Amino acid sequence: MRGLYFRNTGPLDNLHVEELPKPEPGAGEVLVQVVAAAINPSDAKNVLGKMAETKAPRVPGRDFAGRVVAGDSRWEGKRVFGTGGNLGFGRDGSHAEFVAVPVEALVEMPPEFSYEQAASIGLEYLTAFAAMVRTGAVKQGETVMVTGTMGAVGSAAAKIAAWKGARVLGTVRSSGNLVKRSDLTMVEWIDLEARPLPESVKELTKGKGADFILDVVGGPLFEPCLASLAQRGRQVAIASPGDGRVTFNLVDFYHKEARLLGLDTLKLSFNEAAEILKGLLPGFKEGIFSPPPVETVSLDDALAAYRAVLEGGSGRKFIIRFP
Repeated sequence: MRGLYFRNTGPLDNLHVEELPKPEPGAGEVLVQVVAAAINPSDAKNVLGKMAETKAPRVPGRDFAGRVVAGDSRWEGKRVFGTGGNLGFGRDGSHAEFVAVPVEALVEMPPEFSYEQAASIGLEYLTAFAAMVRTGAVKQGETVMVTGTMGAVGSAAAKIAAWKGARVLGTVRSSGNLVKRSDLTMVEWIDLEARPLPESVKELTKGKGADFILDVVGGPLFEPCLASLAQRGRQVAIASPGDGRVTFNLVDFYHKEARLLGLDTLKLSFNEAAEILKGLLPGFKEGIFSPPPVETVSLDDALAAYRAVLEGGSGRKFIIRFP
C-alpha cells in the first residue's frame, strides 16, 4: 500500500510517500480501506516532534473514513469513520491506503454523509464536545464565551454550547472583517481590537462575567479570559502557543473561586471518542451541526497540504482522498 511515513521527527521534509506493508489487524481490530483522511494541525506537529506521545517511525493521521475490509464479519463492507486513541502517534495512522483500528473506534457513517464530510468532522467536533460537555459541563441558561470562534474547534464549540441552551459570546480580531457565517448566527461577537476583552464581556453580561470560557487560543488571551469569568466561573484550556507558560494573579483567582480545567484529546480512548461522535450524529442529521468546507488533495500532494495547515488561514479542512 502507499502512505505517508516519517522515520524520524524533525522538519516536514522527513515525511514521504512510500510503499508500505499493509497492516494486519490483531485481535479485536479491523482493517479499514481508507477513502478520506483529514489533515489536522496536530498531524503536522506530530512530524515536527512536538507531540510527546509520538513514537517514530510512523504513519501519521488521526481522522479516517472508509470501508471495513477484514477483521470482523459483523463490520465487513460497512462505511465507517472515527478518530481518537493513539492513532497516528503510538500506532500507525490514517494517512495511508489502509489502517488497522480497534473495533470500538468504529462509527457507522450516516448514508447522507460523504467520505470527505465524515473525515472532516472527527477531531474538531470531538475536541469541542469534550471541552464543552465532558470537561466544562455546560448548562442551559449559562453565558459561554469561546475564543477563536471562527476556527474549526471554536465554531464547533459555539454550536454545541447553543445546542445545550447556553448564550454564546465569541471573539474576532476585527468586527469589520467578520465574514458573515450563516452557521454562527447564535454568536454575539466581541471585537478583540476594539477594547480589552474583560470590559466587553462585563458590558454584555451586565457586570457578571461569563459562566464558562473555552479558550482555544491560550497565550496572551489566557489572563484576559480569567479576568472575564463570573464568580465561580470555569475556564477550559486546550492549547497554547510557544512554551505554554502564562502568568496570572493568584489572589484574584482564588477570591473569584474560579476553576481552571485542561483537556488533551490524545488522552481520550478509542471508545470514548466513538461514543462522542455517535452522540453528535443526531445534531448533524437535524442540521444543527455542519461539516466544515473541505479541500481534497491527493496523497502525492499531501505534503504541500501539511505545510498549508501549519501556516493556517485557509479556512478549509484539507482532506486526503484515496482512489
